[in-house]
Amino acid sequence: MTHLPTHHIRQMSIADYDGVIGLMRSTPGVSFRDADSRDSTERYLLRNPGLSFVAVASDALVGCVMSGHDGRRGYLQHLMVLPSHRNQGIASSLVESCLGSLESLGILKSHIDVFQTNTLAQHYWEARGWKLRTDIRRYSFVRSGGDNA
Repeated sequence: MTHLPTHHIRQMSIADYDGVIGLMRSTPGVSFRDADSRDSTERYLLRNPGLSFVAVASDALVGCVMSGHDGRRGYLQHLMVLPSHRNQGIASSLVESCLGSLESLGILKSHIDVFQTNTLAQHYWEARGWKLRTDIRRYSFVRSGGDNA
């Protein structure tokens, strides 16, 4: 007997914003920043068309991942799957959608930032062959606004 998937993956649109933000706010280890505003998210999606995806099950948003690129490297962000829908291959399908779309643009290497306190995410990425970079340090600078930029 073949087990049919209980979800489908589709490109994310700004119409998914409220559902994605709901996922962000309810997923431990994921931060919600000023840069995650509706306007910023719409600008990101327009700048990186066809590179962010959502997972839908029974007409409800159950997962998300956003990605973009700088012309050389891909960047994945905000991989989230509702706990009730984990271990069904949804995260892997979302990630593969991003990586396949990036590859079609000639982007063969991608990065993701994971909080040092998010051990669940660290285990997820490492189990799938992603390598922890210890040779670089990321520095951030906020030009204006607050610490939550």
